Amino acid sequence: MATARQPDRLADLVTAGQARLLTATLDVTNEEQVAAAVTRTVAEFGRIDVLVNNAGHGSVGAVEELDLADLRALMDVMFFGAVAATKAVLPHMRAQCSGAIVQISSMGGQLSMPGFGAYCAAKFALEGLSEALAAEVVPFGIRVLIVEPGAFRTEFGGQRMHRSRIIEEYALSTASTRAAVDVMDGTQPGDPRKAARGILEALDSPEPPLRLALGNDAVDQIAAHHELLRADLTRWERLSRAMDLA
Repeated sequence: MATARQPDRLADLVTAGQARLLTATLDVTNEEQVAAAVTRTVAEFGRIDVLVNNAGHGSVGAVEELDLADLRALMDVMFFGAVAATKAVLPHMRAQCSGAIVQISSMGGQLSMPGFGAYCAAKFALEGLSEALAAEVVPFGIRVLIVEPGAFRTEFGGQRMHRSRIIEEYALSTASTRAAVDVMDGTQPGDPRKAARGILEALDSPEPPLRLALGNDAVDQIAAHHELLRADLTRWERLSRAMDLA
């Protein structure tokens, strides 16, 4: 069951999937539509084995440049929408004692960069919730996979990405990010088809990971960020450990 706010835009998938694929209208910020999509999926297919939470959009702008209404709208789609869909399928998966929930995060769910604070905040939130969820649903035979792609050849950037107002003083720290977003479409190194196959391979593994980085850029940047975290922890370990009551 492929879902979208405008299902007619999924015509190519319907053609490719033939009778194996159906579509449903779904705005993940509308809880009634979330419930209806899950109910219809169970009615059509008898069960739900995998939920993929992929709804989202990009946003670029320094933190001070963010409009709070825009930030809340982004969180509604990328975090609260994913939570709503997850909650809607869990009763079915618990009843059948199996299932997998795939949360499409980003390498930006592990690290943030100038101009991507809003987007990364939503992904950080999704990863934090999903890590807890993964431990909670183990007794029911349900798995959680957090997918962290780097830059893939999709329409993520370009004119579709939301842009906050500009405060000129932030040009020094965010101009390169804004410029990169403007020209990124068509230049990303990642192959979306390979990403899909990689997700399936991880799901089919007898010992799947909790987090799956996709792309050389994701692996390199996440690894480098982990090194920074380790360095800070080590550098300040003496002070950090001196906090217990004497």
